[in-house]
Amino acid sequence: MPPGGPAAGCPPDPGKAPPLGQGRVAFVDARVAIDVEIARDDAARARGLMFRKSLADDAGMLFIFERQRPRSFWMRNTCIGLDMIFVADDGVIVGIEENVPTLNDESYHVGCDARFVVEVNAGWCRRNGVRPGQRLQLP
Repeated sequence: MPPGGPAAGCPPDPGKAPPLGQGRVAFVDARVAIDVEIARDDAARARGLMFRKSLADDAGMLFIFERQRPRSFWMRNTCIGLDMIFVADDGVIVGIEENVPTLNDESYHVGCDARFVVEVNAGWCRRNGVRPGQRLQLP
C-alpha cells in the first residue's frame, strides 16, 4: 500500500464483492509482474476496487471488456489512489492516468481505444518504469 493509507472518509463496504478470477500480468518491457484480480463481468467491473483500504505493492486489478473502444473510469467509493493503465487488444499500453485521486466522480480516460485496464497503486507505474507503448502479457 502506498504511504498515507486509505482516504479519510472512506465509506464502509455495503456488502459482499462479486467473485473475481485470479491471474498474473507481466509488464514485458519493464520486466516486472503483478498478481491481479480479474473483473470480467459487469458486476465485477462496476465494483472494481471500491471500498478497499489497501492493495499490495505487487498486486492490481485487471478489467477485461468484450471489445476494444474508448474507456473511462472514476473513483467513486475508491479509498486508495491508483494508476490506471489502458491497454489495447494487442497488449500495448495506449495510455496511463497516474495518481488518480480518491473518492471522486470525475471521469478518467486516455482518449484511445482500450480493451483492458489495469489498476495498481498510485505511483506504481513511475516506480517500475511502466510507460505507454510498452507491452503487457495478459493471463
